[in-house]
Amino acid sequence: MSSKGQVVEQAAQPILAIRTRAAVGDLPNVLGPAYQSLVEYLTEMGTYPAGPPFVAYYNMDMADLDIAIGFPVAKELPGKDNMKPGEIPAGKYATCMHIGPYNKIENAYNSLTEFIKEQDFTPSGVAYEFYLNDPRTIPEEELQTKVMLALV
Repeated sequence: MSSKGQVVEQAAQPILAIRTRAAVGDLPNVLGPAYQSLVEYLTEMGTYPAGPPFVAYYNMDMADLDIAIGFPVAKELPGKDNMKPGEIPAGKYATCMHIGPYNKIENAYNSLTEFIKEQDFTPSGVAYEFYLNDPRTIPEEELQTKVMLALV
């Protein structure tokens, strides 16, 4: 189930992320270790995430996704190894909430694409998924994912 789309204006958000490439089927094996590395480094730095974990999708090639796996942080942090500082740029975003299994999130993208067309906006091509609860402890039908598409 996906909520109706809306447009939000967002301030720039510092992040710490790992940029990599993966096939969609490999994401479960890629995301967990990446988040674990990030959390260990944040702990080592004596800080915490400033928001929920996310994945930024820079393309939609399901066989070779270009992604950044990360956390929002309160301020820019130094990078370490493959963990790099960056930001989610300020600007307008079309957003909606998806409730349910990750493998059904296409519905949210379809809904947002239609909303963007109706509102006469143009997507920039970058999509963000923020994972608002933990799939290790929440039934998949109750998982909450905030989907954001950057607008030009």
